[in-house]
Amino acid sequence: MEQTIGRDFLLNSIQEFDKLKKLADKAMAQLEPKNYHWQPDNESNSIAIIIKHLSGNMISRWTDFLTTDGEKPSRHRDNEFIDDIDSVEGLTQAWERGWDCFFNTLSALREDDLLKIVTIRNEPHTVIKAIQRQLAHYGNHVGQIVWIAKHLKCDVWQTLSMPRRK
Repeated sequence: MEQTIGRDFLLNSIQEFDKLKKLADKAMAQLEPKNYHWQPDNESNSIAIIIKHLSGNMISRWTDFLTTDGEKPSRHRDNEFIDDIDSVEGLTQAWERGWDCFFNTLSALREDDLLKIVTIRNEPHTVIKAIQRQLAHYGNHVGQIVWIAKHLKCDVWQTLSMPRRK
């Protein structure tokens, strides 16, 4: 069966987001519980805070994605930057809840949705632009997670890609 450009875009987007999630999952799998709360300085985010922020963002953006503003009144963004989830289990639940909401919505989109207009913080976006915006946003935070994990594990870090000099 021949696929169209729109369907390819959706499938490729899902694959790219899945790669980001797996990258972060592999980085976090190398950590000890205390590592989730480490911050390089008081103005930087810990992995725990990044998890809370991404989960809050995903749930807000992707719940009723096509019909309501991506910044829901129920979202308390500033609270996402308070490191108050003590257990790895609680962080994992928040992480998975956000990604499940995101992937369920993205997987349900159809080609004819791609040029529809959605709003994020009262700003109009095509669905394509909204997906691209989130890919950049999530990629940035996944990079932070990987950097923190690699920094903390340094000599025992297990590379997530091709090892150097191989």
